[in-house]
Amino acid sequence: MTRLVLASASRARLGILRGAGIDPIVQVSEVDEDAVADALPHGTSPEDVVVALARAKALDVAAAIPEHSADAVVVGCDSMLLVNGQLQGKPHTPEVAKQRWKDQAGRSAELLTGHCVLRVRDGEIVADAAECSGTVIHFAKPTDDELDAYIATGEPLQVAGSFTLDGLGGWFVDRIDGDPSSVIGIGLPLLRGLLEDVGVSVTQLWRDAAQ
Repeated sequence: MTRLVLASASRARLGILRGAGIDPIVQVSEVDEDAVADALPHGTSPEDVVVALARAKALDVAAAIPEHSADAVVVGCDSMLLVNGQLQGKPHTPEVAKQRWKDQAGRSAELLTGHCVLRVRDGEIVADAAECSGTVIHFAKPTDDELDAYIATGEPLQVAGSFTLDGLGGWFVDRIDGDPSSVIGIGLPLLRGLLEDVGVSVTQLWRDAAQ
């Protein structure tokens, strides 16, 4: 039986997969994202940056799953918001989150999510596929009081772009052009294609109750 291993601590990504009929094994990578990004050649495209981060996470976890490696697919993801040509990850502090919202409120930006899928058999990577999805986010203009209240919840501090689509941040998104699941953290249409590229049908991964 092929198992899907999610190389992420994201509850949002886990929720998407469970809602789509898959109960993944969750194994969090220990990759230093800043170090990976800093090691990339100057001029690396934003799309290639998020794919490189997703690949680093997947490789890290693939090397540490011998008990699941008879037949598994490891999925790594990384999301960043592209604003005025600059990639933005997690703000981590209220001050950074507030400044980023001041810059993006009432404007549009592109949420990029890198995906990497590794097929592992008997402890060896036998196939891999990776790609980036992009979705345009049209942000609303929250009032100062709304923004302060949102930041005070802590939600935007640990998510790319300082917002969520499926949580409180959804109140401050006017619309999107693209795949909502990718914005939340893992794009089902893209993942389905990448799984096919490594020889796995998504229906093989559905839990019995979904069949």
